[in-house]
Amino acid sequence: MSSATQTSTAGPLTSRKLALAILSLAMGGVGIGVTEFTMMGLLKEVEQGLGISTPEAGHLISAYALGVVVGAPLLAAVGARLPRKQLALGLLLFFTVANLTSFVAPDYGTMLVSRFAAGLPHGAFFGVAAVIAASLVPPTRRGWAISMVMAGLSISNVVGVPFATWLGQTYGWRLLFVLVGFIGLLTLAMVWRFVPFQAAHPDASIRRELGALKRLQVWLAILIGVVGFGGFFATYTYIAHTMTMVAGIPSSLIPLVVALYGLGMVAGNFVGGRLADKSVMGTLYKVLPAIAVALVVYAVAVHWPWSALVMVFVVGASGSMLIPSLQTRLLDASPDAPSLASSLNHAALNVANALGAFLGGLVIALGWGYVAPALVGAVLAVLGFGVAVLSGVLERRKPLAA
Repeated sequence: MSSATQTSTAGPLTSRKLALAILSLAMGGVGIGVTEFTMMGLLKEVEQGLGISTPEAGHLISAYALGVVVGAPLLAAVGARLPRKQLALGLLLFFTVANLTSFVAPDYGTMLVSRFAAGLPHGAFFGVAAVIAASLVPPTRRGWAISMVMAGLSISNVVGVPFATWLGQTYGWRLLFVLVGFIGLLTLAMVWRFVPFQAAHPDASIRRELGALKRLQVWLAILIGVVGFGGFFATYTYIAHTMTMVAGIPSSLIPLVVALYGLGMVAGNFVGGRLADKSVMGTLYKVLPAIAVALVVYAVAVHWPWSALVMVFVVGASGSMLIPSLQTRLLDASPDAPSLASSLNHAALNVANALGAFLGGLVIALGWGYVAPALVGAVLAVLGFGVAVLSGVLERRKPLAA
């Protein structure tokens, strides 16, 4: 994307207008992060409220993730002919209504459907938001702009998720969805007010967007996200058990652990955006091995409380450094279908979530202990690095289209 889009559609943006536009898009990430991650901390209350088992409550989280995987390519392709701002507003409205539906869902079956529906606009919104943000700045600042939009998701883990968890535990778990609905309405108003209008590409179509799926480099970028980021989720999914049962940290301090993880994600997201502006593939080559090393050190350091807390921050930072470069890589690999390509990153990350949680649970079930998921994560990061190297080698033989 180039700054020409900005000039032709909305006129040059001042620093203040640019900041407000990106902040508006980032607010969507805050709402998405709150609804996605708070459910994990309120599972016990959900079980009691709906009268269901723990595995059934876990299916509500899986339903949301499945919605992301299905909705990301589908809604991005269907919305290809819409102006980007209108598409973003439509997806935010969809997201807000779906979460308010969860608030009034009377039984487990209805809740399962509403959580699936709430996940549908997740990836498509992040995809179009990243494309809008990248189009508002010169090409040399795309990584920064994308990282600022993604920062909403990281910041939600520091502020929004702990607050929503407290709110749900204290006053009722369904209030989570009221809070998310409020954030959704606020974001709608901000995007409508501050994000400049951008006309759809004159050649945009569902077929054009789906053409991104014919490119090997798009699939390799998705695979890097699925495999390389799977280690991040293999560790994060079982972090509460690891901190209490291995590090000996009281369960009352788990909110602090989650906040440290979130702070690491915020820091890593900022640094990753800057690195992606310098070299997308160079960032992937550096960050994936760094994730592997961080997870191995974490597996050792987690036996002592203070070193465990330090490494929680480091693991959160190293993992989130990967996101801006992956997002930018997908845009580079499919410049004529940016919305779909960009949204696929979030579908990939949700598949990584499922893969990491499954493999981490598998090694725990085999009796290898709560440290084992981090080592599994290190192996996944190394495999992701291998995919990145393969992608780079193929690009040298056949450069990406301009």
